[in-house]
Amino acid sequence: MAVQMMNRVVIGLLLPLIVLGLSACASVPEGTEHNADPLEGMNRSINRFNTDFDNTIAKPVAKGYQAITPDPLDRGFTNFFHNLADINSAANNLFQLKPGRAITDVGRLCVNTTVGLLGFIDVASDIGIPEYKEDLGQTLGYWGYEESTYIMLPMLGPSTVRDFIGKTGDVFMNPIYYTSEGIYWTLLVFRYVDLRADLLRASKVVEEAAIDPYAFVRESYLQKRRFDIYDGDPPMEDDMFFDDI
Repeated sequence: MAVQMMNRVVIGLLLPLIVLGLSACASVPEGTEHNADPLEGMNRSINRFNTDFDNTIAKPVAKGYQAITPDPLDRGFTNFFHNLADINSAANNLFQLKPGRAITDVGRLCVNTTVGLLGFIDVASDIGIPEYKEDLGQTLGYWGYEESTYIMLPMLGPSTVRDFIGKTGDVFMNPIYYTSEGIYWTLLVFRYVDLRADLLRASKVVEEAAIDPYAFVRESYLQKRRFDIYDGDPPMEDDMFFDDI
């Protein structure tokens, strides 16, 4: 069992790193460098791979899933995975010295797991219990690791070095990780399909509205993560101020 669990982590870590290495020779057009994206050439190569994979496999599967799954059942599956995420959120709120939010997360977890039938029904939101989504990447940002190099992960999409480190730690806080091999991979794939189905409309907007979808996704991701780290109230950037002297 220990070997199987370690394999899950190793595979999850090595696959992105292998593709990152193979793409390292990609170049960026002169004058297009981004301060947070020094690996832009490599990232764009991975993004092209992700786009091809999405158009060929992920999107058709997600559309098929959406077509055969009734909306209430689809929401139930999404709620189930969100409920599991409350465990990780509670732990990271404690890591960030936010005990009140951690208690709220535990309260949501208890209500939805029991009354909400293992989280398939989001009873906690219906009765007004707020939702605080925290992860280890946000915790690292809270403790000072704010600026981090942007990276595009194969099949997983946008991230940063900080958030990639956080994702590997978050794995151990997910109860699914401690299930049998068959259950683990089944739920992991199902979660991916469910998440991709939920993003079908958003991805269509990006494809139709953005002149450069890669840059649009990068800026959106970096801004959202900054927003998340500061709990919705990030400080203004230095270049937004004018010198009064």
